[in-house]
Amino acid sequence: MKEKKAKKHIFYWIIVALVCIFWFVILELGKNTLLGWGLVIAALVFLIIIEIKKTKVEGFWVHFCLCLLLLTVCSSAFVLSMPPYKTVPAVENKNPAVTQTITVNEGKLTGVYNKDESVEVFAGIPYAAPPVGELRWKEPQAPDKWEGVKACDHFAPMSMQKRDSEIMNTLTRMVGYHDFKISLKDNYREAVSEDSLYLNIWKPAGDVKDAPVLFFIHGGSLTSGQPSFSEYRGEDLAKKGIIVVNFGYRLNVFGYMADESLAAESPNGTTGNYGLLDQIAALKWVNENIAAFGGDASKITIAGESAGSSSVNALCVSPLAKGLFRYAIAESSGITPKVPYHTFRSFDDALKSGKETLDEFGVKTAGELRAMSAEELVKTSTNNSAMTVDGYAITEQPYLTYEKGENNEQALLNGYNSHEANVFNLFTKVDEKAYKDALDELFGEYADEAYEAYPPESVPLDYDFLVEAGGAAKGTYDHILGGTWFAYSHKKWSDYMAAQNKPVYFYYFSKDNGSLRANHAGEMPYAYGNLWRHGYLYEDADFALSDTMQNYWVNFVKTGNPNGNDLPQWAPYTKTQRQILQLDNEVKMIDDPYSKLYPIIDKSQEAK
Repeated sequence: MKEKKAKKHIFYWIIVALVCIFWFVILELGKNTLLGWGLVIAALVFLIIIEIKKTKVEGFWVHFCLCLLLLTVCSSAFVLSMPPYKTVPAVENKNPAVTQTITVNEGKLTGVYNKDESVEVFAGIPYAAPPVGELRWKEPQAPDKWEGVKACDHFAPMSMQKRDSEIMNTLTRMVGYHDFKISLKDNYREAVSEDSLYLNIWKPAGDVKDAPVLFFIHGGSLTSGQPSFSEYRGEDLAKKGIIVVNFGYRLNVFGYMADESLAAESPNGTTGNYGLLDQIAALKWVNENIAAFGGDASKITIAGESAGSSSVNALCVSPLAKGLFRYAIAESSGITPKVPYHTFRSFDDALKSGKETLDEFGVKTAGELRAMSAEELVKTSTNNSAMTVDGYAITEQPYLTYEKGENNEQALLNGYNSHEANVFNLFTKVDEKAYKDALDELFGEYADEAYEAYPPESVPLDYDFLVEAGGAAKGTYDHILGGTWFAYSHKKWSDYMAAQNKPVYFYYFSKDNGSLRANHAGEMPYAYGNLWRHGYLYEDADFALSDTMQNYWVNFVKTGNPNGNDLPQWAPYTKTQRQILQLDNEVKMIDDPYSKLYPIIDKSQEAK
């Protein structure tokens, strides 16, 4: 009898232990505060005390009620200790030293130094008025002036966007980036706000004069993303003698919804490109104020990745950005094809989506949507993730501007990664039938030619994830999708620049690693010098490649030519020299891996 009772006790404590472990894991994944941990521990201590005191009442129902109490306390602890919303500090070192005071058009401000005081960081500088209330879906307005000295030591809230739970965000980083670690420093949620038109500056410490400027536009499909993201920070590039700027801009329904009534009320007749207009406003602010930080407004290079790269492409064809920069860096996206594959749509399609948004919320005019809260509006299921030809910021299909030679950039550094499409196609199983159907959708009447050039199992699925759906033709489809959606736009862009006899440098990033590998955005921490933030995921070869890439990028920002510093020679892409630079353990010129796919895409584009 005693042995049976002992086994029941052991079983009971195993259940208690599993419940506590489960909730401790949930609290850590959810970035919950220490209050939650304290409540769960207190509940566990209470159960132990009850057991020690050997209460007269024993049996199944007592233990059942105690377990139920523990579950109730744990659930309550999770709710009561939800991480608060906070803005992100500009630097990670505690109590950073404050910089000298700098004067810009709107007033005086200070920043903070990084840990070794080699870089000054100024975060959360307003470059436009908050686009709220009546200014929602209006062209960006000049920022307000302020009195006193503004402490620019925290990043502003990220632009309004849909957010997953912190548990989902953490799991995504665990599966995608592999950079999860237990920490008490991240027990908060990053603030989100419609008031997000602020920029951030990294400059070399001390007296700087006439420094070149890198103006970076973050990605996120024009629907998400934030400039505070660690991979976007410019600390290491600033150590190499340039100034780095990034910023927030309006996203999704706030940045890219189009409506005829909004165009009618605009003094410029524009609608649908509010996020792009924000980017131009930020670029103008930098032109007017960067000298105060030691920068040279005549030496600005615009740069971006993914949707940020498409945005760079848009600035290169926008008459509003003419003269505001000299060079362009574009990573993993563009809008140069006759019919761009993403982040761009016709004005008619933009208006159609705008009408769908009005119908979704049961209103007749965009003016009525202004009365809605941003938190409600951001829940829209209508897709507003593309720029358009509004006749103001973009006046024609981008490829036409390039054919005329009227694009704004004087030199281009651009390229793509070896596994661009894999993460966008994770949950789709691709067998032979699905593969044929996908080729029909991509290439129309030229699908058979693509099938012959790339049989279903001709490219292995060499990158795998826990959630990968697989399929016999998955590797080949991922490869073709990466070439079509991403590589092709850079091929066209480079061809246009070469035809204009302008310097263009074309790369192919294929370095495997312990984090994002060579998937979409995998090159970012290398080029911008942020591998050290998650150094345990990388090896010496990664850091060596990162140093090489940083030097290429910095040289390009300074001179329009990435070569120098005893770097492997990067031959410019010309009408006759078509090789591209492979960025891997060995840095060398190679033939473009998609050379046999491009002609098929060309023909399918011409047929559209």
